[in-house]
Amino acid sequence: MNIEIRDAAIEARLQKQLQASGSDSVEEVLVRLLETQEEQDRWLLENRGAINAKIRRGISQLDRGEGIPEERLDAYLTDLKAKPE
Repeated sequence: MNIEIRDAAIEARLQKQLQASGSDSVEEVLVRLLETQEEQDRWLLENRGAINAKIRRGISQLDRGEGIPEERLDAYLTDLKAKPE
């Protein structure tokens, strides 16, 4: 299979990834990108139930008026990021 890249921006991104990754060829870059995408897709599929449950829980909280007011959101997120997991 031959792939022709006609968009200069995509070609530049591939060249940048080639240099950044230390890959020997564009084909190797594409293989790595495909593997990464497949891994993300697998993770999302495996965790879909938990993700959807968290979304439903958040929507329920908002419906009950338990959301964070916009003016306090930045401070809340800053505090949340500072807490160890």
